[in-house]
Amino acid sequence: MSEKLQKVLARSGQGSRREVELLIQNGRVSVDGKVAQLGDRLEDLSSVVRIDGHKIQLVSSSDEVCRVLAYNKPEGELCTRHDPEGRRTVFDRLPRLTDGRWVSVGRLDANTAGLLLFTTDGELANRLMHPSRSIEREYMVRVFGEVSEEMVRNLVRGVELEDGMARFEDVVYAGGEGMNHTFYVVITEGRNREVRRLWDSQGVTVSRLKRVRYGDIFLTKDLPRGGWMELELKEVNYLREKVELPPETETHLTVEGQKRKRGVRQIRRAVRRHEERLNDETRGGRRRQDQRRSSSRTNKVESSESNNGPRRKPSGNAANRRNPLKNKPAKPRTRK
Repeated sequence: MSEKLQKVLARSGQGSRREVELLIQNGRVSVDGKVAQLGDRLEDLSSVVRIDGHKIQLVSSSDEVCRVLAYNKPEGELCTRHDPEGRRTVFDRLPRLTDGRWVSVGRLDANTAGLLLFTTDGELANRLMHPSRSIEREYMVRVFGEVSEEMVRNLVRGVELEDGMARFEDVVYAGGEGMNHTFYVVITEGRNREVRRLWDSQGVTVSRLKRVRYGDIFLTKDLPRGGWMELELKEVNYLREKVELPPETETHLTVEGQKRKRGVRQIRRAVRRHEERLNDETRGGRRRQDQRRSSSRTNKVESSESNNGPRRKPSGNAANRRNPLKNKPAKPRTRK
């Protein structure tokens, strides 16, 4: 049975289906030496498929074991694989895979923290992100400004944004003091900065945003900031059932790995080691920069001496100004 090329590559861990479609449109994918076109189908998995010249190990639907990670994203990390400026990304901390790669289920902007899902199944990621699935995402949001009941009613009824109507499915007040108020809000779409733009439409500013739930997958207190945890088979199959995919029968988790309390200690240690490694690299980079600056100053001095001759020692009044104590008479010694 033939399958669309982008579907096979997504299942093989080369990205979400949308990402693979962009690779095909840009001419970076070839099948048996011929540049692939969007809409091409594979009759079987014996074809040689390459991306940017690298051969891809294709995975059949029967051989694939779907894995899903829950990651507690800190603020400041980018949802991209590589950043030209060398900033931290959400992929830096994830476990390495021998086959395929992790695909993020949606994105969170740099200033948003909280629950982010990753999977090895590109088809699962694509379906979870599709607006037609209407999967709930819950956020804890802290806003700055006066919030009235009329504003909340507007947000639930719907607000016209630049890319169409948007609304919260639910808004629950969680307390606050002064001009700072905390709410829990629910949306069913993953539009860019949707939560922030909805509150901006009412004249209040979001000062903190954290995703705490995706469907029925919650961000629990035992998952530290910057840590990840692999979901158990029951949770993986819940996500697959939500998007009408067949259930999995296998998992990469061992029996010990499914013991959450033991895993929490390991996660905290791994996060600590990762932070220490990043700090060491940062200090090493600064040290190298200081060495380069010092070397540059030394070279400039040597270059100046070679061009103008050796530097002359100051004499006369200049010498005294440089070292005013040099010619100062010593105190006379007196005997008691």
